[in-house]
Amino acid sequence: MSAAQRQRGENYIAAGRAEGGRIAADGGRPAHLDRGWYIEPTVFADLDPAATLAREEVFGPVLAVLPYDTFDDAIRIANDSEYALGGTIWTSDEERGLDLARRVQAGSVGVNFFNLDLGFRLRRGQGQRPGPRARSGGPGRLRLVQVDLHPGLAT
Repeated sequence: MSAAQRQRGENYIAAGRAEGGRIAADGGRPAHLDRGWYIEPTVFADLDPAATLAREEVFGPVLAVLPYDTFDDAIRIANDSEYALGGTIWTSDEERGLDLARRVQAGSVGVNFFNLDLGFRLRRGQGQRPGPRARSGGPGRLRLVQVDLHPGLAT
């Protein structure tokens, strides 16, 4: 991390506070490190989906956790983004997870794991090309699966 990147992260922390977010896991500069460009992980809650921190890619250890009322609401929030690099659905119900993953408009969606497939452009609508993949195994008893979210797209 550079000085400029740390400042960018601190600007997002300030924006989250200014837009009414509640810090659920406090970050900031680590007190025990007197050199370097560090920010501890910071997690915000109670932000509106329209908040800066919820809408922009931070590329740092700062994130927003957004509440939802129904699964349809969660999908609407997830799909209301100009970015669609990837996402993850964590669930004990694998079939429901796969159903939800099929509805998320992103290049790569994992169910109970994170998988980043960089074989497509980073902005939605500019040639994302996810491919079908499935993996078995993984940590503990989890079965890891990635589905082709847009079967009609050419790869």
